[in-house]
Amino acid sequence: MQLKVPQRKKIQVSSTELIKTKLIQTNSLLPLMIQPNVENLNLISWVANHREWIETHLIKHGGLLFRNFNIYHVSQFEQFLKTISAELLTYCYGSTPRHQVGEKIYTSTEYPASQSIPLHNEMAYSLNWPMKISFFCLKAASKGGETPIADSRKIFKAISPQIKKKFLEKGVMYVRNYGDKFDLPWQKVFQTTSRKKVEQFCHYANIKFNWLNDNHLRTYQICQGVATHPQTGDQVWFNQAHLFHISSLQSDIYQSLMATFDQQDLPRNAYYGDGSEIEFSVLDEIREIYQQHSIIFPWKTGDILLLDNMLAAHGRMPYQGDRKVLVGMAESFNTQQ
Repeated sequence: MQLKVPQRKKIQVSSTELIKTKLIQTNSLLPLMIQPNVENLNLISWVANHREWIETHLIKHGGLLFRNFNIYHVSQFEQFLKTISAELLTYCYGSTPRHQVGEKIYTSTEYPASQSIPLHNEMAYSLNWPMKISFFCLKAASKGGETPIADSRKIFKAISPQIKKKFLEKGVMYVRNYGDKFDLPWQKVFQTTSRKKVEQFCHYANIKFNWLNDNHLRTYQICQGVATHPQTGDQVWFNQAHLFHISSLQSDIYQSLMATFDQQDLPRNAYYGDGSEIEFSVLDEIREIYQQHSIIFPWKTGDILLLDNMLAAHGRMPYQGDRKVLVGMAESFNTQQ
């Protein structure tokens, strides 16, 4: 009698079962953490097959945290972003010091480790910004260095109607002075040594400018205080008045700048769109609301945080030790088109 050898049944595994998800905080949809549910799951391949799933959950949550996917190199992060979106962006017309480390991959803002960076949406001080921004933790700091995030929809709802009304009606005017003795040099900000190219950029971006000498450029731009997300229709708080305004500086730096410069020569400042002063009390209230809605979690080396730049703000906590967090931006949105 011949014994029948039982055949192994093929187990069908849904591609979404290859990952597991959970919320970092039970009282917030932001962010959704995604981890592999099987060993050695290739994140790039999984992302390539689940772009629609990612888009849906990114809109719902505002941010996705990919953890434990064995991502340890700049090239892997770059490939991840290119798989998410074919349109990676340069950091032209930036406002903070960074260095390029890959093809359109940059260091995160290079401010001293002892300083914090307030919550903000990337390039909300302009009329053209990335819809997606992603951070890659190449090396977590030994202490601190978190990237706090906040839901821009909740920020908008929490701000008082009187403040919202002013920002909606007037917008925000950003005044910047570029030069060796001021803020970042214009060559760094506009990524060119050609004054003609700077002027062309400014004309295209609706930025007014004055050359005060060969190396001193001043720009003025009126931008939105509130924006509407093109896909969800949600109104979001979307400006950097609290960050650009002179009151955002530490007291000693504030006093030094005010003693050194006339107000129009300050490295950067923010006004209502009609040129009137923004009240310090208004900016203090805005900063307090950002603080109240801040979501903080520790980085783990290899983490990738993907944010919808309009739905989620980000910042940086002070830190100790060596910290390496990279950033990439994608999908330009232009309010003038």
